[in-house]
Amino acid sequence: MKNLEIDDYVGISFWIISIALAATTAFLVIERKNVKQKWKTPITVSSLVTGIAASHYFYMRNIWVNTQANPIIYRYIDWILTVPLQIIEFYLILSVAKKIPIKLFYKLLGASVLMLIFGFLGEAKIIDRFLGFYLGTLAWLYLLYELFYGEASKIKNETKDESIKFAFNALKYIITIGWAIYPIGYLLNTSNMNLVYNLGDLVNKILFALIIWYSAKYK
Repeated sequence: MKNLEIDDYVGISFWIISIALAATTAFLVIERKNVKQKWKTPITVSSLVTGIAASHYFYMRNIWVNTQANPIIYRYIDWILTVPLQIIEFYLILSVAKKIPIKLFYKLLGASVLMLIFGFLGEAKIIDRFLGFYLGTLAWLYLLYELFYGEASKIKNETKDESIKFAFNALKYIITIGWAIYPIGYLLNTSNMNLVYNLGDLVNKILFALIIWYSAKYK
């Protein structure tokens, strides 16, 4: 393996996030025993998200450092596994308070998968890049509608559990503001795209998981 160059900012970002994701996974696994039973499943899913992402990042960083090539296929394999899990977290968090209609689960899951499929088809040039961008953005906007105004938001407003409200509100703003980083990277379509994507994953996977952990410990 080639040495990491001091001016390879993309490679450095790959290195930082791979270690950070692995450390977050270990932290969540250890902390799982210290939260109430109702929060154990959300914590477990969060550790799956960071663990899957860490394994992909260790591989992607090697590809980048050795070849300076964009490991886009591996990134989308990571996202197709982890992003739906993150969206499912909203369903799991609401389920802490009450039984949730299964149709809400399928709506959130379906929108997240469509968002990724259209993004991949555009980046892989299977369809027009901008068509993939627009269709993926529409799926993202639908997710935002559900989280801010749809059935998920209404169920959150009905609960009196402040830890659930805190988690839901914090995570929906990550989906709004944090996920806005990805369209910026998509439109760049240069080596800096990886730097932006890595920053996005650093915020949207690690902070996302730690918010759920904090909510589980919420007093």
